This record gives sequence, structure tokens and C-alpha cells, in this order.
Amino acid sequence: MFIYLVRHGETDWNLQRRIQGSTDIPLNETGRAQARTTGALLARRQWNGIFASPLSRAMETAEIIATAVGLPAPTPLAAVVERNYGVAEGHTAEEIDAVYSADVEVPGRETRESVVERVLPALVKLAEEHHGESIIVVAHGGVIAAVLAAVASDHPHGRIANGSVHSFRHDDGSLTLIDFDDPIEEESERQGGDDFTAQNALARRESAAP
Repeated sequence: MFIYLVRHGETDWNLQRRIQGSTDIPLNETGRAQARTTGALLARRQWNGIFASPLSRAMETAEIIATAVGLPAPTPLAAVVERNYGVAEGHTAEEIDAVYSADVEVPGRETRESVVERVLPALVKLAEEHHGESIIVVAHGGVIAAVLAAVASDHPHGRIANGSVHSFRHDDGSLTLIDFDDPIEEESERQGGDDFTAQNALARRESAAP
């Protein structure tokens, strides 16, 4: 059974490098174009279902992809909603640095461990319910980063770009990374745009920590 995790398309806050987290910011026109490009790439394969975080940027990305690949409307999957970044949401790196130094915990931020604890079991359950199938799950940069840290900590990876695709296999109750930036996704790297950590100052701090 295969799960393909897709990061939603770009939003204005991504463009402005403002931390989004659980704040519901819609796609911009670039994000919609990225979703259409990703949908066209995914349409080269056969799919059995599509699921998405209920936040509008993920749901709209999934709706665009569903149309492209010939699937019914996406099913909301609450467990893959983006990580909550607490009071940092809506702020840029400069604004956060002015208030919270790197060694100060930002109030209300969800830990990566908590993200893994809610996301990974939900994905495993989904895989078990769709044994032998291939499904798409549209989620967020923080969610994908947490899954990668949990199941492929020894596998270095590059940018988690808007519209990027990352493939996993389910075996015996666990997920295994097949490809970060799955080969189906090579063309979408040409869309440009920032990496998730470039857009999210707290994620950048975390990835740089020893």
C-alpha cells in the first residue's frame, strides 16, 4: 500500500515568509497553479483515493488534484492539520527574533513529537483501511517534516516545496520512505518557490539545532 504526501500550494503568507501553522490562510494564484501542475503529474498514475487536512489551503489543493486525477472530492483528515506554532503564527522571522531568542520557547508551539503522535498513527490507520491501494494525502510542510523525522531520520532531504510529492510504503503497521521528491515530482521542482524552512523561521531554528 502506498501513501503519497503532497504539500499544499503557495499562500500569501508563504510568499511573505510568515509562519502559518494552524491559521487558515487560502491559496494564492501561484498556489493554485502549483496544485494544477502537481495534479497533472499525479495523473500519470492510478489512484484509489485522496485525503487532505481540513485547512483551506490543503483542501483546495486536494480538490484541484482530485479533478486532475479523476477522483471524487477529497475526504478531510483532521489528524494531518498543520503544526500549531502558537503566538508565532502570522509573524516573520524578524518579528519573532525581536521578541523570542533562539533559546526561548515560543508560547503555544506544538512539539514535533506531538505532531508525530497524532499524524503517524492516522496515516498507518488510513493505510490499513486501504490495503493494496495507492492514495494521496495533501498536508503541510510541518507535518511532512515531522513524518520524515520519525520514519527516515537517517535520510537527508532537501526542500519541502509547495506542491512537492513524497512517497511512502506501508508494511506491517509502519511507514517507510520510498522517495523524498518522488520521481513523478521532478518536473514540479522547476516551479521554483521557497522551501518550507525558508518560509517558517521556527522550523528553520529547529532544523539548525544540534
